[in-house]
Amino acid sequence: MGCNLPFHLPYKFRLLLLFTLGLTVVGWATSNYFVGAIQEIPKAKDFMANFNKVITLGKEETLASDATAKSVELDNCPSLSPNLRGQSKLIFKPDLTLQEVQANNPKVSRGRYRPEECKALQRVAILIPHRNREKHLLYLLEHLHPFLQRQQLDYGIYIIHQAGTKKFNRAKLLNVGYLEALKEQAWDCFVFHDVDLVPENDFNLYTCEGQPKHLVVGRNSTGYRLRYSGYFGGVTALSREQFFKVNGFSNNYWGWGGEDDDLRLVELHKMKISRPKPEVGKYTMIFHTRDRGNEVNVDRMKLLHQVSRVWRTDGLSNCSYKLLSVEYNPLYTNITVDFWSGA
Repeated sequence: MGCNLPFHLPYKFRLLLLFTLGLTVVGWATSNYFVGAIQEIPKAKDFMANFNKVITLGKEETLASDATAKSVELDNCPSLSPNLRGQSKLIFKPDLTLQEVQANNPKVSRGRYRPEECKALQRVAILIPHRNREKHLLYLLEHLHPFLQRQQLDYGIYIIHQAGTKKFNRAKLLNVGYLEALKEQAWDCFVFHDVDLVPENDFNLYTCEGQPKHLVVGRNSTGYRLRYSGYFGGVTALSREQFFKVNGFSNNYWGWGGEDDDLRLVELHKMKISRPKPEVGKYTMIFHTRDRGNEVNVDRMKLLHQVSRVWRTDGLSNCSYKLLSVEYNPLYTNITVDFWSGA
């Protein structure tokens, strides 16, 4: 005979009991789930951080890919830009401001520019040694940016500013500019440019060739004649490989003079210096008096006579300096260095 329950539960009570048991089971399961979820929050944060990083990298790669694709689609710029104007009459406004120059060059950022209509044939770094020549720099930037843009160059302008009280060392600053600029971009060509020389003719191409180029054939202060036959100063252009091959400039020319005549290029490496035609290689030199701290180098002739002995160990290979700052201004990258005692 079957076993009968001693009492019968009301139907509604049984439903309530079943409902309560169900809630208990659900609550137990849910509590275990959320405890586990709470314990995983740090990992979730890491995951989201990595996820966001991947998304960001993905966006960057997409943008880079789009930029590369766009660059690939562009035809190479012609060897001679159709935008060139030839000889220009230069005007230097006494009240010129940096804001005006920036407004006239809206497509320049951090001193960098590349043409949008074609792919530039070379990437060119313009290196300008500087100290206490703010007005000259302003005039040069005013004319140099549109000059380079008309040549359809992919370029960047670097100002290498010497801080401290040691005598000015133009050549060493140019070595610094070469080393620091290559940290940012594998530049094809380097133009070493005095701050007080402004080009007059945009057919004077700021590009590198098979031999080093001397771009200043004449200036207004010399009646537009070459200063002397061995002159290789003012504005010069060397490829990345050419400058490395000769170990850069000497670091030992403190004060004015000598480094322009350091003929390690020609005498030691059988290179031939090329120049544009006289009517093309014309520059205006902005008048100035001798700078304090840039007095004539009385040892320059002695240094010139020892070039063949020291060029392998005096130059890029032993260029020591203290990098104080790298600042990105709209029209140029400013590299400030100090040469401590013995450097």
